[in-house]
Amino acid sequence: MKIIIVGAGGMLQYHAKGFRKAGAEIVALVDPVEAVVKAAAEKWNVKNTYPDLATALKAQPDADAVSIITPNRFHAPIAVQALNAGKHVFCEKPPALNAAEMSEMKAAAEKAGKKLMFNFNNRARPESYAMKQLIDDGKVGKINSAQAKWIRRAGIPGFGGWFTCKELSGGGPLIDLLHMLDLALYFMGYPEPAYVMGKTFKDFINDKHFKGPWGIPDGKNASNDVESAIHGFILFKTGQILSVQNSWAEMIEREEVSVTFQGAKAGGRVRRLFGEDGIDATAIDSCDFFTVEGDKQVNSAVKVEACEDMGRLRSAENFVLSVLGKEKPLNTADEALRLMKIIDAFYKSDASNAPVAL
Repeated sequence: MKIIIVGAGGMLQYHAKGFRKAGAEIVALVDPVEAVVKAAAEKWNVKNTYPDLATALKAQPDADAVSIITPNRFHAPIAVQALNAGKHVFCEKPPALNAAEMSEMKAAAEKAGKKLMFNFNNRARPESYAMKQLIDDGKVGKINSAQAKWIRRAGIPGFGGWFTCKELSGGGPLIDLLHMLDLALYFMGYPEPAYVMGKTFKDFINDKHFKGPWGIPDGKNASNDVESAIHGFILFKTGQILSVQNSWAEMIEREEVSVTFQGAKAGGRVRRLFGEDGIDATAIDSCDFFTVEGDKQVNSAVKVEACEDMGRLRSAENFVLSVLGKEKPLNTADEALRLMKIIDAFYKSDASNAPVAL
C-alpha cells in the first residue's frame, strides 16, 4: 500500500511510524513550504516531495491513499480531491469545519467506493480497547449516562495562529479536543441525539498567561475569536444522556482527559491525568471498572500496556489494515457526520441561548 501524506507538521511522526508499522510505503510528502517539506522528507526518509496534492497525484498515480495533516479548514477540500481521484483517505481530527463539509466528504467516499477514516486516536488506546471489550461482552449493560472531559487549566495552543482563528479551525476546544466526546459516543453505541444544549466561555482566550506548554508560535495581527471553554449536555433519542466539558483555559485543578460512564450493570472510567507541566510523558493513565458483587461495591483497575502516544500509532496502523481488509475500521464516516452535527448544534445552542433539536 502506497500513501501520500499532505502536511509536514508535528503529527507526521505518528502517521509515518504507524503506516510503516502496518507495512505501507510513504511515496510522497506534500507541503507548500519547500524548506519544511524537504527537511521532513530527509528526516523520515521519503524520496519525493511536492508543493500541492494535484502535483503529487499526477506524479504518483499508483498511490493508494492520502493522509491529511493540515489546519482544519483544508481537511474537507483535500479529502474530496483525494477521494475524487480514487484514493482512500485518512484525515486528522476534526473531520471538517462543520457537518455540511463532512456530508460532502462522506458522499465523495461513497461515490468513489473508498475508505474515509479519521484519526480518533483515543479509540486506539489500550484502555479504550479494554473498556470497549467489556462493553461488547455485555458486562456493562446499557450505558445510561456518561461524562466526557478534556479540560485544561492553561493550554491555549498559541495566540493568533490557526488554532485560535475560527475561519481556519472551526472553533476552539470543543472542536479541537473532541476526542472524549467521540470516545463517549463510541462507548454508548453512537446513539442519535434528540436535543443538544451548550454554552461557551471566552474569559481567558486573550490572556497569554493561559498559553499551553506546546502548540504553535504566536501569530501577529490574527484573531482570537474562538471559545476557551465549552460546557454542554446531550439527550439522545434512546434516553441516554451525556455531559461534555472541554477547555483550553479554565479554573480547574489540572488537565484531565476522561470518559466516565454509568451502565445498567456496571460503570467505568478511562482517564489520563497530567502533571503540572502538561506533557504526555508525565501523565498518569488509568482504566477502572465499577461493579457490585453481592453486597460489596467493587472497584477494579483494568491492567493494560502503557501507551505514551495515546493510540496515535495504532490508529494510523488500523487505517492501513482496514484498507487491506485485515482489520475492522475503528471509525466510520457515518459516525464522523453525527459527531459534526452534534458540534454544530452546540455552537448553535450557544448562539441562541436555547436547546437545539436534532
